[in-house]
Amino acid sequence: MMSRPSPTPIYTLRGAAAPLNTLHFSCQQGTQPLLYSGSGKGSIHVWNLDSRRAETVLDGHSGSSVTWVSTLQSTGALLSQGRDMRVCLWDLSEGRAEVSESLWTGSVGFCQCSTLETGWGAWLLACPGEQTEEIKIFALPGKTLVCSLLPKAKLGMVMCLQLWQPDAGPGPLLLAGYEDGSLLLWDVSQRSVLSQAPATLPEPLMCLAFDPQRLKGVAGSSDKTLQTWVLDQNKNLQLTDPVTLVNPGVSQLCIRGDGKLLASAGWDHRVRVFSWKKLRPLAVLQHHADMVLGVAFSDHQDPRQRLLAAGSKDQRISLWSIYNEGADTG
Repeated sequence: MMSRPSPTPIYTLRGAAAPLNTLHFSCQQGTQPLLYSGSGKGSIHVWNLDSRRAETVLDGHSGSSVTWVSTLQSTGALLSQGRDMRVCLWDLSEGRAEVSESLWTGSVGFCQCSTLETGWGAWLLACPGEQTEEIKIFALPGKTLVCSLLPKAKLGMVMCLQLWQPDAGPGPLLLAGYEDGSLLLWDVSQRSVLSQAPATLPEPLMCLAFDPQRLKGVAGSSDKTLQTWVLDQNKNLQLTDPVTLVNPGVSQLCIRGDGKLLASAGWDHRVRVFSWKKLRPLAVLQHHADMVLGVAFSDHQDPRQRLLAAGSKDQRISLWSIYNEGADTG
């Protein structure tokens, strides 16, 4: 039997002229499908997925590397985080391309922010703080500091974050990975640690992704392991069987919105796709000439149009259409 041919990207976006650190789709019904990318030279490209060109290039971080971009579901507002220690809120209405508000974080690390919408046009922002292990929670758009979370033990720099709201019980909750490999679950309202999984990985946690529906998460680091965990009924972190990769180094992890796929951005220039239910390897996507720094799944309303994007240090973005409507990903 002949082996299946390796997948190829449906197209590649060029023109950023810098490493692509982070990606974010906005493809909601009734709006033009867009992909936002943040680069190592401080620019944010707004890519039109119909024309396959950048329709706008934003520069609000004074040339400092952009480490995270996101949009708010309720308003479509764009947020960006840079190594200039600022989070920017952009006004892109009526052809504008301006920073309407900015928030100083005091952090020079690479930890990406996380948002949680609490109402129309209102949200919480979790970001690394000035102190090594500090996490700050702000209520926006008022930029009110809700709390500062500092673990009692020395865990090293905070490396990755995800805010989420449980279906039942108090909230919001925050997952945080640290430099020593620890994973903590914080109750933001109580400013307390609900659970800790020490030494989740032997290396600093570079990235994590969490599925609030299945109460299941995964973390990656500079080694060859993807560590998975679940939350039990008492909100305790329970480590589950890890997945061993062929080559070390994971920059980012992303779970598709329908909960069927997990994608990893590899230092070995590859994107790996797994079934999220059983962590079964499904595909290895080879296209880039340097390490892959970011991955993102699109939020197209039509499942047949869903895309996977990968941004690389080689200054290109590859877009893939894989395992869409009707595909077996068990």
